[in-house]
Amino acid sequence: MAKKPKIKSTSSTIALNKRARHDYHLEEKFEAGLVLQGWEVKSLRAGKIQVTDSFVLLQNGEAYLMGVHITPLNTASTHSVTDPTRTRKLLLHEKELSRLFNSVNQKGHTCVATALYWKGHLVKCEIALAKGKQAHDKRESEKDRDWQRQKQRLMRHGN
Repeated sequence: MAKKPKIKSTSSTIALNKRARHDYHLEEKFEAGLVLQGWEVKSLRAGKIQVTDSFVLLQNGEAYLMGVHITPLNTASTHSVTDPTRTRKLLLHEKELSRLFNSVNQKGHTCVATALYWKGHLVKCEIALAKGKQAHDKRESEKDRDWQRQKQRLMRHGN
C-alpha cells in the first residue's frame, strides 16, 4: 500500500482575528508561544479553530489566552478528555509581560489575540495592545478602507 504524499501548506497562518482590527486600535504587537495539548495541535493542523472572541488575561505575573475555541477531532479525542474552550498559557519574556501589565493598567487599554500561526513546528500567537474604538471611529476607518480600495481601482483602470 503506497503512502499518500504530504501536502504542505504555503501559508503559515492558522487563524486571524479580523474583528480585533475592527473593534480596536492596535498599538503594539508581541509574539507569544502557546502551551497546547497533543489533540489541540492536531486540530490546529486541520484548521478547527476560532479566535474571534479571544482575549488575553493577565494575572499573577502570567498571561493566559481566553475565549479561543479549538474543536477536537473525532479521531484525536477518543482517548482523552477534551475541553474546547480551556484557558491556555502564553509564553512571554518577563520584559514583555511587565510592559503588557503596565499598559493594561492604563485606562482603555486591553490585550487581544490577533493571529495564530506556525513558526517552524511551533504554534505562535500574535497578541496586541489595543485601545477600544468608538462607533464613529469604526465608521471612519471603514470609509478610509473603502476610499483606498476605490483609489486602487482608479489607478488600475487609469493606467
